[in-house]
Amino acid sequence: MYSLFYQRSIAMGWLDDRSAGGGFEDRMLRAPGLWGMNDAGWNHPLAAAGAGLISWFQVEASVVADDRPLPVQPFLRCAEDATARAGTPNLSAVQVLLPVQGLDPATRAPYAPVPAMQTKEWFAECAPEARTPVEVSVNSGRDPSVPAVAQRLTDHLGHLSQDVFVCTSYDVGSPETVLAPLFDDSFWNGPPLHGVTLRGELSEWSLDAIGWLSEVIADSSAHLGVRSPLLLTVTRLPRQR
Repeated sequence: MYSLFYQRSIAMGWLDDRSAGGGFEDRMLRAPGLWGMNDAGWNHPLAAAGAGLISWFQVEASVVADDRPLPVQPFLRCAEDATARAGTPNLSAVQVLLPVQGLDPATRAPYAPVPAMQTKEWFAECAPEARTPVEVSVNSGRDPSVPAVAQRLTDHLGHLSQDVFVCTSYDVGSPETVLAPLFDDSFWNGPPLHGVTLRGELSEWSLDAIGWLSEVIADSSAHLGVRSPLLLTVTRLPRQR
């Protein structure tokens, strides 16, 4: 899995390989890219029993340009492409650790305070029947910052001119069914003690839509003063009959 993700990252121009050995001149000639590769796998010793884990990936995000979002969409696209080499993924949940602490709203371009909004029209042609009910858990670990801004976060999402994700309700706290993260608490300020659960509809159940929503939540949270890594879990819910 590491090799598949690494090679796909290179092929698509997403890999930042400036730290990959060699002298200073060699590193200067390497591509900047969106992330540096750390690790990946099919199984993981920390996966919860019965979680149905099919693959996992760990990268280090490069510095984000002032008019670009965290590269969650390309990251999940790369993960999906690599996983699909073993078969057709049938996902019921996706979990991403977002390094929100690396985003500074003060440096955002005035025309792109939430940069992912520049690409919302990608989802405009989704068929109405593709809309999917989802539950979105946003957790700041030991930092209580996310529950403190829960109402403002949902208001902010509602005021954005988009219908890729329409939030219909929220609860402060995380549902017991949220997947346990695949890393030690010290890695991200865990355990997942403080969160908010958003419920609504995605324009489609795809990693593109999940990646876009992750990017919007990351910048929206940073705008509201959150400076903690965020554990985001998006779960597909049964359709209402």
